[in-house]
Amino acid sequence: MNNSVQPKFYTVEVGDSTFTILDRYHSLKPIGSGAQGIVCAACDTVTQTNVAIKKLSRPFQNVTHAKRAYREFVLMDLVNHKNIIGLLNVFTPQKSLEEFQDVYLVMELMDANLCQVINMDLDHDRMSYLLYQILCGIKHLHSAGIIHRDLKPSNIVVKSDCTLKILDFGLARTQGTGFMMTPYVVTRYYRAPEVILGMGYKDNVDIWSVGCIMAELIRGAVMFPGSDHIDQWNKIIEQLGTPSKEFMQRLQPTVRNYVENRPRYAGYNFDRLFPDVIFPQDSTEHPGLRASMARDLLSKMLVVDPEKRISVDEALMHPYIHVWYDESEVNGVSVHVGEAHAPAPQPYDHTVDEQEHTVDEWKDLIYNAVITYGKKEKKKSAMQNAGAPNNDDMMTDGATNSSQNRCR
Repeated sequence: MNNSVQPKFYTVEVGDSTFTILDRYHSLKPIGSGAQGIVCAACDTVTQTNVAIKKLSRPFQNVTHAKRAYREFVLMDLVNHKNIIGLLNVFTPQKSLEEFQDVYLVMELMDANLCQVINMDLDHDRMSYLLYQILCGIKHLHSAGIIHRDLKPSNIVVKSDCTLKILDFGLARTQGTGFMMTPYVVTRYYRAPEVILGMGYKDNVDIWSVGCIMAELIRGAVMFPGSDHIDQWNKIIEQLGTPSKEFMQRLQPTVRNYVENRPRYAGYNFDRLFPDVIFPQDSTEHPGLRASMARDLLSKMLVVDPEKRISVDEALMHPYIHVWYDESEVNGVSVHVGEAHAPAPQPYDHTVDEQEHTVDEWKDLIYNAVITYGKKEKKKSAMQNAGAPNNDDMMTDGATNSSQNRCR
């Protein structure tokens, strides 16, 4: 070993779990748990900020968990955008591959997820600004070759100043959905028809999800609450109508046979699905932010046939969204010298999705990724201590200031 100072850890019980973490993090409070681990809020005594710490307990207990953990880590380390959750630190208390058990991901702490926001009375300004930020985050993911396919309110988090971040990176390419797989393991209310039906897909698969989220913000209830794939499809066509024969021709034969034998529905027009009475009052500050414009955007996003659905770029140019348009946020380019911006990410290596490894091989990959991250952070810290400017801080400050100015 070299003579560098070894990090210090301490152990604390949090709910039913034991956290062994770096001593810079204090005042842990559990804020959530899921299939992949437990999340705590904590105070970072080095940066004097509140953070979220996610413990991936034995992420290599099986191949599925291991692959998901590795993919999440690779993607979080790859992207860098104010509307996608940032990775602040990664560590393991174990000092060798043989001992390796746990991974801790340190992220920005947010105030609530979008599920909680849905129950609030949002005005048009806040609603359109939240949607604008989701679209900016999606566009950034798409620029890295990452199509999400599984956006939902529980995976989108917000702060009280109305800033928003996408929490996860959706489905891997190999996690296709077969139409006849009926048991629900996760919420599929927001998945596009082409995902439900096992069709091919393109970037605007994520626009459908944004449309479902927007509809829920307006209605205060899920738009298509299917109990399984088949019920999900029925809920969609009952409201939006049976799609054209041209759409049917693109389905796999067994799926097409089922879909074509369903009763035909005419669907409802969007004036009936989204009457004026359920919208907030028209914005006094921005003329584009009114019920008719919101409804027009919904009618272009909630289109069953992806060939006729608008793209992310078109959604960003829509009058209901474009009021917030900022070139540096949308395209990750700086339009003024010295302006904070998020550079386009390196392309995501999709071979990660296709890789097949044993549990031990995934364990090795995850351990090496954590160690490599630690070395990279040490190097960055040394450069900063030597006086080099911290672009990440510049970006964060700029992002915070601009969002607070626009959404109080």
